[in-house]
Amino acid sequence: MKPAAPAPKASGQDALRDLRRRLRQPPQPAAKPGPTPPPVTALHPPSVPTPADRALFRAATAGAKILGTSMHPPPPGLQPAPPEPIPRQSLRDKRAVLLEAMSDELDLDHLLETDAALSWRREGVGSDTLRKLRRGRWTIQNEIDLHGLRRDEAREALGQFLRTAIQREWRCVRVIHGKGLSSPLREPVLKHKVRSWLMQRDEVMAYVQARPSDGGAGALVVLLRSARRTERGG
Repeated sequence: MKPAAPAPKASGQDALRDLRRRLRQPPQPAAKPGPTPPPVTALHPPSVPTPADRALFRAATAGAKILGTSMHPPPPGLQPAPPEPIPRQSLRDKRAVLLEAMSDELDLDHLLETDAALSWRREGVGSDTLRKLRRGRWTIQNEIDLHGLRRDEAREALGQFLRTAIQREWRCVRVIHGKGLSSPLREPVLKHKVRSWLMQRDEVMAYVQARPSDGGAGALVVLLRSARRTERGG
């Protein structure tokens, strides 16, 4: 019977092969440590200031000024501009002047011409002006329709229209007042008021009842003073 091979020699070769195999393998990355949990802070109930704390705070802040309020005015260039005043009084004054310039108390029966058209001309205006106005000597440049308005609304609208006409140098305009057939008792109230108001306006030189093609008894053709003569007061 033969003796067995010595065991230490075989185990040494195995250990050598195992060492070589491990040297051939790539190094394994080290495991990353996990996230560190946040520290646990102890919860403390909010402290309530005592009367002594309040007294100490008042003593420490005595004489202090509140931030945000300046004791010195800002430089002139940085001062905010005051808001524009609303000219309410000026508007009321203009409206009052407009209403006073066209009164309802004027009796125009004795001031109208006796022709069937009930035309009117200012003193100093020749009778031929009415004839030319009635025949369409001046072209109608614009018009205003007052039909359906209340008395005060019509008076204000007419005054504004006449001011605009002078500013834009319109010489001949048409004022539509309606025939008054839909008024109570079928009386042409606005028709008479418009004729009276026009007579009280300095810029109105004359007016005649419109021709049938221009409105007939429901409208007036009005001749206005030129803007240059109005500025000179002539």
